[in-house]
Amino acid sequence: MELTKNEIEIMEVLWKAKRPITSVEIVKMSVEKTWKDSSIHILINSLLKKKAIQEVGFIRAGKGYARTFEPTESGDKFYANFLASIAKKISVPTLFSALFESNDLTHDTIQELEELLNQKKQELE
Repeated sequence: MELTKNEIEIMEVLWKAKRPITSVEIVKMSVEKTWKDSSIHILINSLLKKKAIQEVGFIRAGKGYARTFEPTESGDKFYANFLASIAKKISVPTLFSALFESNDLTHDTIQELEELLNQKKQELE
């Protein structure tokens, strides 16, 4: 699934919320947004159409009701799929090399990667 920068910003808010939220809450929680408040309904409808989010209910909001939304997949899964799509365009060693430049790489992470590589080796044998 391909999302625009603005759609990803909204998804980040939904992932951080860890609960269904309304469009008004999305706007309030979007601190560093690059989109206008008035665009929220267009962006939500686009995310619904792409099946990135789903409507999960309604809550009382003032005199009316507001729809609540949640992501259809976790942020980790979304970014993993994104990386997989990039890996189709560049070599896997190049992708790993870029990931290894991350400052977040720890001994434990390297050990996990080694285990994944060993599992894959066994599958291929």
